[in-house]
Amino acid sequence: MSTRTVRLISRATAATAAMALGGAALVSASAPASAAGRDGVCDSGEFCYYFNSNNAGSVSDFTGSVADYGTAQPSCYDFKGSGNGKGKCVKNQAASVWNRSTKTVRVYYNSNYGGTYQDFKAGAKGNLNSSLKNQNASHKFLSSTPPTGCKTDGTDSKLPSTILVYRVSLGRVDRVSFKTYVKNVLPNEWVSSWPGESLKAGAMAVKSYGWYWALHSTRKTSGGQCFDVYDTTSSQVYKPGSAKASTSSAVDATWGKRMTRGGKILQAHYCSTTTACGGWVNGDWMSQYGSRDKANAGQSYSTILRAYYSGITIS
Repeated sequence: MSTRTVRLISRATAATAAMALGGAALVSASAPASAAGRDGVCDSGEFCYYFNSNNAGSVSDFTGSVADYGTAQPSCYDFKGSGNGKGKCVKNQAASVWNRSTKTVRVYYNSNYGGTYQDFKAGAKGNLNSSLKNQNASHKFLSSTPPTGCKTDGTDSKLPSTILVYRVSLGRVDRVSFKTYVKNVLPNEWVSSWPGESLKAGAMAVKSYGWYWALHSTRKTSGGQCFDVYDTTSSQVYKPGSAKASTSSAVDATWGKRMTRGGKILQAHYCSTTTACGGWVNGDWMSQYGSRDKANAGQSYSTILRAYYSGITIS
């Protein structure tokens, strides 16, 4: 959508560039799984990392989710089995896995369950992909089976759990946790120091736009991979690890709300100013700077949204 290139990102990028180079998304870490029973043997019921590809080398076995493996002995989770890699910390050192648990296990690029990930169904053996080989930082046992292929588990009344993001400069598609996606878009589209009600309005718009395309996209890369959104201004600017405290707080505060028109999720557009938006006469565009000014004038995020998007319901 070429019209989206006029948005705030052209002015905000410089202000957020230093932030965008930062670390993992701001999500709370859970307590590590108990190390009891970790003996370097991949037993039934466990999720196991291998130091080498093709399930070779030393084994590190787990019975639950771990948000942060640690980076140094003696406190890190390490490879305990015999063979190549024994004694090394697991973080950014694993090459393959065997999921002998009864649940799908998701391996993440970042600690605290953030960034790019790869899912392994119950019973699956395999190598970590090129994004995660020797770049693994956390894993989570999932309570239900996530969507696969081109599918979404979202509806107009239920948030999708994931979204397919085309990483244009990398030439690949990542399936990203939907909340992680929104938290790593908002600071690249709104200025994180703006008033809270402006950030909440932005969080609703970013979420609604991504939600709409998770439900409706038929896009494919030149290689035939399905995707929902670009990670550029062609959709919304997504940068893994760019989440900020202020913008993440706005996402959390509005996460239970949805913006619909006629019962359908709104494809919410936005751009830097009303002039850039073409006067927003059709009621489908929000001015980013306008949301800031209205918030400074004391308006709530819901009032701001209704001022720009016609005929919407916030529920």
